[in-house]
Amino acid sequence: MTILPNQTRPSPTVSKPLRTNPGPRTLLLALGLALLATMPTVSGIRPMGTIAKIPPSKAAESNKTLVASLKWTFGSKEQTGWKVYVPLMQRMLKTQADPETVEFVQAVSRWQNQQGIPPTGILDETTLMEMVKTWQGERPVKNPTEAMPDALVSIDRAALYDITREAQLCFVERETYMAYQDMVAAALKDPSLGLKKNSTGGLAADEPFLKIISAFRSQAYQDQLRRQSPDVGRAGLAKVSPHLTGQALDIYVGGEPVTTKDENRLLQIQTPVYRWLVQHAAEFGFYPYFYEPWHWEYRRKNSL
Repeated sequence: MTILPNQTRPSPTVSKPLRTNPGPRTLLLALGLALLATMPTVSGIRPMGTIAKIPPSKAAESNKTLVASLKWTFGSKEQTGWKVYVPLMQRMLKTQADPETVEFVQAVSRWQNQQGIPPTGILDETTLMEMVKTWQGERPVKNPTEAMPDALVSIDRAALYDITREAQLCFVERETYMAYQDMVAAALKDPSLGLKKNSTGGLAADEPFLKIISAFRSQAYQDQLRRQSPDVGRAGLAKVSPHLTGQALDIYVGGEPVTTKDENRLLQIQTPVYRWLVQHAAEFGFYPYFYEPWHWEYRRKNSL
């Protein structure tokens, strides 16, 4: 470069050196990310935040205990364990694995991750209550109002669990009854259920499964039931029942028809008919009340 007279040489441009000593905040962030990357995962799901993951085998051991011992509350009544709800959980989790298995842990972990719950794979109270919230949210009858008489039809006596049931209790909402008949027809075609048929292909007179125990109940009748059982609580007998609408059916699935004792519900959830309903009832518009294996509510087509 030529320097003319009276011209000074320009100062060379000096680049500032890059900072090579990160501050403490940067170091802590880097350390945290490194720890998260090395922490064990369940089914390849990264932990949320800095929640430490539990080895799947340990989570399976926890589930094996909690299925029979977890203390929680529903309807002001203390509950113990969640074995009664395993078939519903399996459907929700898209698995047939048993609670004590690693496969079940992986399915729980995936579901927890989807719900924004730390994916530990352990079905604890937080996870269970989120499941209950989901099941309750799926129920079609939200704010029951009493069905108008012209919306109801009479139930064929052959479809009743108790053919001597008084006439005022033998009504059901019209569309609900048609969907119920379609569902029963589909169940009768499944040989694994071993349902007895009559000469016309319907449920035989001596076949109790899938028969209707209860359908439409007026508010006056519901009030009468509550007066007869004042200590039953909300979980056992609602003040304003979905049966008011005629879209709720109590269907026989085994054991004592409508007894909420754990030993009875545990018997009911093991029957092939109940497990079939869990897997197929939604195809016909019916959704369960999780607490009562016999209680199913219909979602009308115009409400979709």
